[in-house]
Amino acid sequence: MLKPILSVLFLISIFASPAIRTDKKFIYLPGTKAGGNYTPGILMDGTLYISGQLGLDANGKLPADFEGEVKQSLDNIGAVLKEAGMTPADVVSVQVYLTDGELFQRMNAVYRSYFDDPRPTRTTVVVAKLVGPVHIEITATARR
Repeated sequence: MLKPILSVLFLISIFASPAIRTDKKFIYLPGTKAGGNYTPGILMDGTLYISGQLGLDANGKLPADFEGEVKQSLDNIGAVLKEAGMTPADVVSVQVYLTDGELFQRMNAVYRSYFDDPRPTRTTVVVAKLVGPVHIEITATARR
């Protein structure tokens, strides 16, 4: 008789545990709202997952040069970080998608100015095409 009661209490403790139940906080930039095609960031258990950010400004304008596009992409990541109460120093991992491997050194020069040492882990992938007329998309994960 004691065994079934202990089993029920064990299951209740697992499913009622605050460690199991986590809340997601959806991060939107000022002037945006839920209901778009994606969420810019999701903060869960102290980790912020940032959606891929293009080098487009808030008006959908692409900078004239590639370095400006990289900077805008990183600035967009910075805006999501700020909304979540974080900074670039909290970023632990970055994924960069480039449409041309020849752009790597130019991207890296801008990237190095954005992240201080020690820099986050990074993966850079060359892809055939990105959505729109862009040359770069960057996603990041940050942790408090």
